[in-house]
Amino acid sequence: MPGGRLTQPERQQIALGLADGLAYAEIARSLDRPTSTITREVMRNGGPTAYRADLAHRATEHRARRRRQTAPRDPTTHPQAYGRDAEAVREFEEVFTTVLIQSGMPKMMGRVLACLTLTDAGSLTASELVQRLQVSPASISKAIAYLESQGLVRRERDERRRERYVVDDDVWYESMMASARATAHLVEIARQGVGILGPPTPAATRLENIARFADFVSESIARAANQARDILHTKPETPPDGTAKPRADRG
Repeated sequence: MPGGRLTQPERQQIALGLADGLAYAEIARSLDRPTSTITREVMRNGGPTAYRADLAHRATEHRARRRRQTAPRDPTTHPQAYGRDAEAVREFEEVFTTVLIQSGMPKMMGRVLACLTLTDAGSLTASELVQRLQVSPASISKAIAYLESQGLVRRERDERRRERYVVDDDVWYESMMASARATAHLVEIARQGVGILGPPTPAATRLENIARFADFVSESIARAANQARDILHTKPETPPDGTAKPRADRG
């Protein structure tokens, strides 16, 4: 399996594969690359619908130059537990952040949420976020206020009375339920429109179809979220070798 950075011809092949509707795994096999490499490449450079080989190649070269010009950070600043590869973790954090942004979250809010989510403790102080993300305290404050308003983080005081920002296990459940409620509201409004426009008309029929579709989706999201909620509370098992393996929390 070849290593090293992707070449421009490989990026062009990725773009062609995406245009043909191929899955990441299929593209990876054609290039003899890991699927994770293709996934990171696409998500860091616009996602599957906006990926452009030439732009991705230039962006990668720019990031490489910027890293060479920037003094390396103190390796003790962000210690990696469980023998993790620090560079792989950093790259994945970029990919995860990009996915959050593409889902509609503002950039800084996405960076903060990704940083908190990928921290084993699930919580950080403002100063720790400033240090990790290399941004101003004001940027962190604004991002936390937004995330808190969306129910994605909460504040608590630790034993030293420092304010910490926490992502709870139920964050993603609450996010799905909020999406279901918003979709249910669309159903209600669409059906109001049916009555106003008159059931036999094309516009009213269109609205009724929208309402039926959204109603099914909303109920499906809520049902699936409730059925799967316990998954979010799975705890890691720690065998004698010290590596963590997930287990269902039956408590």
